[in-house]
Amino acid sequence: MFELDRIRTVQAVHGLKDFQPDPDFEIGLAEYLLNQYGQKGLLELHSRFAIGDGDFDGLMRRAIWRAVAQRFGHGVRIGSGVGFKHLETFEIGDRVFIGSQSYIQGRFDGRCVIGNQVWIGPQSYFDARDLIIEDNVGWGPGAKVLGSTHTGLPVDVPIIQTDLEIKSVKIEAGADIGMNAVVLPGVTIGKGSIVGAGAVVTKNVPPFAIVTGVPARFVRWRDGYESSEDLAKHASSYGV
Repeated sequence: MFELDRIRTVQAVHGLKDFQPDPDFEIGLAEYLLNQYGQKGLLELHSRFAIGDGDFDGLMRRAIWRAVAQRFGHGVRIGSGVGFKHLETFEIGDRVFIGSQSYIQGRFDGRCVIGNQVWIGPQSYFDARDLIIEDNVGWGPGAKVLGSTHTGLPVDVPIIQTDLEIKSVKIEAGADIGMNAVVLPGVTIGKGSIVGAGAVVTKNVPPFAIVTGVPARFVRWRDGYESSEDLAKHASSYGV
């Protein structure tokens, strides 16, 4: 009988990659495609390359995203089946990984910012009408952001017909969001904090805190971090 090792520690991969600029021909390809097809034509063209796992499909996805997005960095990897809406509002940094079958839903008058060296797990969802993800964020598979809700007023009108209230969501640098976690509208996840798997985050998380559960509650500070009095008061809002 084989026995499995209970714990193994291996070196990180994505977070330690050196910066390598994309080759000049990729930059030129994006410019050519935009001139040849225009934004609308490129969005239609994207469907031809959205699903494939080959190097050529990945190259074409990058070229089309680079041509359409507000900003698009170097070393970006876009998995198969990644969907989007209003790509023209996206600002994407260097060395970003977007896992397969993720969906990023922007808005024509919104802003979606994804910083440098962000890792996004497969099957993630982003209501990205007003979203900022800062540098070095880890985003677990299946985790989600909701950035808007219906007001529900007046009460005699079906909720889906009431006004939509968009609230900014911000994930600060170095935070880590667990698998299948949900971040609700208006929430800021503090620098270096950890959101546990499956947590539902309904209010701001202080920097370097660990929160878990439904709704998410403060568990403790990360090892090696000493909180200030202000942050301790902030944590008390989680019932600590």
